[in-house]
Amino acid sequence: MRETGRAAALMDRVAGRSRRWRLLMLGALGAVTALGQAPVGAWPLSILGFALTYGLFRRAAGGRQAAAIGWAFGTGYFLVSLNWIIEPFLVDVARHGWMAPFALLGLSGGLALFWALALGLGRAVGGGALGFVGGLGLMELARGYVLTGFPWAQPGHVLIDTPLLHWASYLGSAGLTALLLLAAVALWRAMTGARWALPALGAMALLWPVAAVLTPEAGAGPEAATVRLIQPNAPQHEKWDPDKIQGFFDRQLAFSAAGETRPDVIVWPETAVPVMLENAARTLEVISDAAGGVPVVVGLQRRDEMRLFNTLALVEAGGSVAAVYDKHHLVPFGEYMPYGDQLARFGIHGMAAKDGQGFSSGPGAQVIDMGALGRALPLICYEGVFAQDLRAAPGRADFILLITNDAWFGKFSGPYQHLAQARLRSAEFGLPMIRVANTGVSAMIDATGRITDALPLGEAGWRDAALPPPLPPTVYARLGDAPMLTVFLVLLALSRFGHRRARART
Repeated sequence: MRETGRAAALMDRVAGRSRRWRLLMLGALGAVTALGQAPVGAWPLSILGFALTYGLFRRAAGGRQAAAIGWAFGTGYFLVSLNWIIEPFLVDVARHGWMAPFALLGLSGGLALFWALALGLGRAVGGGALGFVGGLGLMELARGYVLTGFPWAQPGHVLIDTPLLHWASYLGSAGLTALLLLAAVALWRAMTGARWALPALGAMALLWPVAAVLTPEAGAGPEAATVRLIQPNAPQHEKWDPDKIQGFFDRQLAFSAAGETRPDVIVWPETAVPVMLENAARTLEVISDAAGGVPVVVGLQRRDEMRLFNTLALVEAGGSVAAVYDKHHLVPFGEYMPYGDQLARFGIHGMAAKDGQGFSSGPGAQVIDMGALGRALPLICYEGVFAQDLRAAPGRADFILLITNDAWFGKFSGPYQHLAQARLRSAEFGLPMIRVANTGVSAMIDATGRITDALPLGEAGWRDAALPPPLPPTVYARLGDAPMLTVFLVLLALSRFGHRRARART
């Protein structure tokens, strides 16, 4: 079908400009498209941005040009959506500040290679809507798995703060991405004169009120357990300052002891205890005393011979440790060096986790018994962005327990994007989540992804919140990403088949 209208004319002019100018324009378009991510949440801009990119993709002369479109657009998108990546380098500006722009540029350009491959592949199989949606959808799925995965700022994440979040309980984050891309394609075709496009957009718009009606009520009843969220608000550049460590620890003790009524459990954030677990017997007794014997979940570190672990511990009355969970999905280059143990075999020991250089991975996902509260699926920080890790748990939990230190992410986009992904996990699995963060946002999230109670970002405090009940296992909890992987592969196959038929007729 021949495209008409101002939008088509604009893309024709863009396609006719110099390569450098096109790449700059695409980078700027990607940057604007990223404003759909938290905390801005301008999701209509994301749909429009992908629609315009689809229009230019249709005009690509071949796979290489389509790949260049994907890379330039993706680089601009990730530069804005992942701007928080510079924050860890600013904790010690004098030593690490110079690395910040290189880290942001390198990560953005590297992740954009997935989009380059996506549009190159989409163009190779036909270049139409099926190739665009199938290619980007497939590569976004791959981004969550390849090289340990980094599924942050996926296109579908812009829909988390809308009723459309409900559909993630069926098809996960990949399903939200598919909805966004289909809406973008329909919008472009509506802008360029396709008769079917407006009815298609109308049909997709119905998914919004339908989701709002179908989203179940998952609030806590009067018999719900009470959880105390402890948020010490220790800035990262002060967290390990010898002159301030005791003050932050005492603050958490005071918050645990506060109030006239006792909660059923108290939760401290990641690395909240400044003592190694194997040396913390007296410290844990002090924590238990402050809590009045109430069980306390704490984040701290521990050593096993030379290996270092990022750990969550359940502390019961008297300071006894009832359960321990070691983080197993670590941050590459942040918590460990990839292949460090292998390099140690050749005499390069400075990056080997087995020698205590960085953290070692725990044995994997697990479920811990928390008595009257039920069974918890513990997660530490970064692990909350990987749906496949939750599916790997040995049995279904009653709730998700996530402790984190989002002070590393700054005070603008990072903490809010991390919180949004926590909401997505709850909606995907039909499980409530207790989320406790050092600097915030600490929150209680129900099994549909709604925030029922929270402590604001950047404030010290505590909050007693009722633990909502779980819902029955969702479709996504049972099937994972396999259905959407199949959908994307089928779209690419149909695009290839249609393209070959069209060529045969000519």
